[in-house]
Amino acid sequence: MPKRSLRKFLPTPARLKGVKGLGVFRDLFDRHELWHISRTSIARATAIGLFCAMVPLPGQMIVAVFVAIRVGANVPLAFSLIFITNPLTMPVIYLAAYLLGSALLNAPVIDASAINWLDPTSPELLSIWPSFLVGCFVMGVLAAFFGYFLADGLWRMRISQRIADRTRRRRERRAKEKRGRENKPL
Repeated sequence: MPKRSLRKFLPTPARLKGVKGLGVFRDLFDRHELWHISRTSIARATAIGLFCAMVPLPGQMIVAVFVAIRVGANVPLAFSLIFITNPLTMPVIYLAAYLLGSALLNAPVIDASAINWLDPTSPELLSIWPSFLVGCFVMGVLAAFFGYFLADGLWRMRISQRIADRTRRRRERRAKEKRGRENKPL
């Protein structure tokens, strides 16, 4: 079951209560619905985490946790998925977002070496923001959409596999019992 696999990786409320910096969130640790591992809470958390990971918001972790609390999603998973965009993956993801946004807005693509990245007011940097933000938003929506249905579909597939395995074992057991009764001497 996916539940067992996820429990290995996700933090528990008891373990987080021991972290000193999280004292502000003590009330959240007692709300079990935010830590529950179910098909819907995992699918929702996947969508929230992937969307927030793609959109370059300041405090995207706080946004993901807030939205997860509001919609009843699994908070640790939504928080954890933010780290898909990390210093190693950000250049690739954000370049793809910029190129996607440029294509959607029919904007010319600016050579990255011409941009003064250290000056936030440089005209080159300011000129790529609309394309970049549109691309990030579209990538976030797509990642959330596909992530939701992938998580939901994988969960459903695993459940149907377990039901099929259980049915097969039950049939084998009954067939074995039937053969045992037929072979008994009268």
